[in-house]
Amino acid sequence: MSSQWISVIGTSFFCYAFKFLGHSLPASWFNHPRAQRINTYIPIVLLMGLVTVQSFTEKTKLVIDHRAAGIAVAFAALLAKAPFPVVIILAGVSSALVYRFG
Repeated sequence: MSSQWISVIGTSFFCYAFKFLGHSLPASWFNHPRAQRINTYIPIVLLMGLVTVQSFTEKTKLVIDHRAAGIAVAFAALLAKAPFPVVIILAGVSSALVYRFG
C-alpha cells in the first residue's frame, strides 16, 4: 500500500471520528454563547480562504492579475454598502475590463 493511500485512509478515519465526536457531544456545549459566536464565523473564514487561494495563486505561484482588481472593486462596493448583486456585477465587469485591456 502506497503512502498516498495510507494518507487518504487516515484522513478519512480522522474526518469520520471528528464528525462522530461532534454528534456525541451534549447540546449544551453548542448552546454556549462563545460557541455560537465561533460557529457563525467558520463559514465566512472558509469562504474567505477559498477566495484568496483561488484569486491569488496559479498552480504553485503567487500571482497578482485581473482577479485582484475585481476583489478590490468588490471590497470598495461593500464598503459603500452596495447591494450584493451590484457588488458581484461590478467585480466581474472590472475584472473583465482589466483582463481585456490590461
